[in-house]
Amino acid sequence: MRMPRGGRLFLATCLGSLFVLVLYFQSITKPEPSFKTGSRPRKSRSPLQTLYNGDQLELLAAQRSLQGRRELLEQACLSHTRKRRVLSPEDLKHLIVDDKHSLIYCYVPKVACTNWKRVLMVLTSDGRYTDPLAIPANEAHVAGNLRTLSEFSVPEINKRLRSYLKFIFVREPFERLVSAYRNKFTRSYNTAFHKRYGTKIIRRHRPDPDPEALEQGSDVSFHEFVQYLVDPRTQREEPFNEHWERVHSLCHPCVIHYDVVGKYETLEPDAQAVLRLAGVEETLQFPTSGKSTRTDGNMAARFFKHISPFYQKKLFNLYRMDFLLFNYSTPEYLRTR
Repeated sequence: MRMPRGGRLFLATCLGSLFVLVLYFQSITKPEPSFKTGSRPRKSRSPLQTLYNGDQLELLAAQRSLQGRRELLEQACLSHTRKRRVLSPEDLKHLIVDDKHSLIYCYVPKVACTNWKRVLMVLTSDGRYTDPLAIPANEAHVAGNLRTLSEFSVPEINKRLRSYLKFIFVREPFERLVSAYRNKFTRSYNTAFHKRYGTKIIRRHRPDPDPEALEQGSDVSFHEFVQYLVDPRTQREEPFNEHWERVHSLCHPCVIHYDVVGKYETLEPDAQAVLRLAGVEETLQFPTSGKSTRTDGNMAARFFKHISPFYQKKLFNLYRMDFLLFNYSTPEYLRTR
């Protein structure tokens, strides 16, 4: 069987007349206690071993919650996906690697990813950074400050995916979507988004737009944004921007086995559980949000109030897999029937 160009992370081997699909980097089973993660000096247990084999009493409650989410995700993947996607290293650009602490984090925009990047910059900086909140937000997003899994060779990718703790943080899909809209289209400083996306949205979805709107793209309505998302032409022309791309498309949770599924709704205890597993909870705290107008379900309901049932249904179908995979209920405010 010919390997695809560029090297793939799947290998198919022929046994008699059967083809067996081998997922080299996915570790569904618990890691062996004797597994060693490298030659660098480190604690006797890796975060992955601590999660699955740890005997620390204080971890038990957190472990039960995290295990329940892992099991729900695995069951949802079995129920709602028919075939596994073949991933290449290019698909792994959102997976940030911390070799020092054996961590892999898939960042999802609008789910505290700025603060998680700050934390990982502290963890990987060898003392250059000590306080996450002292790192400017724009610096946290500079390409090259953190290594991604896509930068490694296929054998090195497989090695890390087998032995590192892999974690992801998710959020109620429509609250994340409204948060992305508010941040990118209602803030005057986001001129790059207005020019890049706002002008296109207005040109395509606003009848008789005035010249200033076509030039600036700074007054996109939420209804126009929804029309843009569900328009089949949008994804035919280019992939969704990462701020409104579906989590399952960014992080591939039905292919990569995430050991920890944190939620924005329980951000602080879930983040603390990850730091505890990494063995840094005594020296590093996850930054708490100081936002007074955080997007929640009530705010999302106000935005969706003016979206017709027709477009609500189309949008829900677009984000349906994120609702299913991460055990989020259909919002009560939706009028899809």
